[in-house]
Amino acid sequence: NKFLIHFVNNDELFLKLQYKLELNKRLNLKEPKTFNEKLQWLKLNNKNEKYSKLVDKYEVKKYISNIIGKEYIVPTIGIYESFDDIAFSSLPEKFVIKCTHNSGGVFIIKNKQAINYSDLRKKINKMLKQNFYKMNREWPYKNVKPRIIVEKYLDDISSEDINDYKIFCFNGKPKIVLVCSERFSSDNMCETWFDSNWRILNIIEGKHPIDVNQRKPKNFNKMIELAQILANGFPFIRVDFYNINGKILFGELTFYPASGYEKFEPESWDLKLGKMLDISKIKKEKNNEK
Repeated sequence: NKFLIHFVNNDELFLKLQYKLELNKRLNLKEPKTFNEKLQWLKLNNKNEKYSKLVDKYEVKKYISNIIGKEYIVPTIGIYESFDDIAFSSLPEKFVIKCTHNSGGVFIIKNKQAINYSDLRKKINKMLKQNFYKMNREWPYKNVKPRIIVEKYLDDISSEDINDYKIFCFNGKPKIVLVCSERFSSDNMCETWFDSNWRILNIIEGKHPIDVNQRKPKNFNKMIELAQILANGFPFIRVDFYNINGKILFGELTFYPASGYEKFEPESWDLKLGKMLDISKIKKEKNNEK
């Protein structure tokens, strides 16, 4: 029962139960081989204090600015601890509002006068009470302080044809790129997979179709270069960028895509991606600690 397992305190047991529920497979944590298995293993065995700042939607901006430059950051208008702290009268007519400590739940405000404040307050307050770590035991979220961030509205980034480039980096090397197009239209969103040389891959993710006409951005190599800089030192990390009229903007860093429950089609890609992810160094370090 998906509801009952959330009362399981032991993280390893929780992940084994959830893995069985989500993928109908036994989770092998002793000798993980697939991508999904290795992500679950990393949840338990790769705990670094700085990861909490990297999943915090506000704190990560400082990190990214220091490494590749503030020109890649979507400007922040304000950071707040509660909904009632927000002085909406001082905000521009258009902006984006979301929480810093979870995934999803982005509210794109195109007309401040049309906001249903009661409804928005209810949704934001519900998210502020969430402990995102408890949902899938993604350790980096455990100690992230729940806050609200308001960002600048970028007209191009809020259109329906904006692409999201999700660059999968294995042991510091960008190898796979997932392009999400039509991403603000849930009925039409396409998910198209490429290798780092922009060769299309035969991966289908869930119900979303692929876009065989997806064009390689002129500054694609720059995105790959930036992703490699940001991926340095991590066994696995996904670096997300928007690319708007030739301008690259940072989206987020993700340690566990789909929380390690991705239903790849064909299924063989779970093992192929797993082979790209080398966890032997972390395993050796863990064994030395014992």
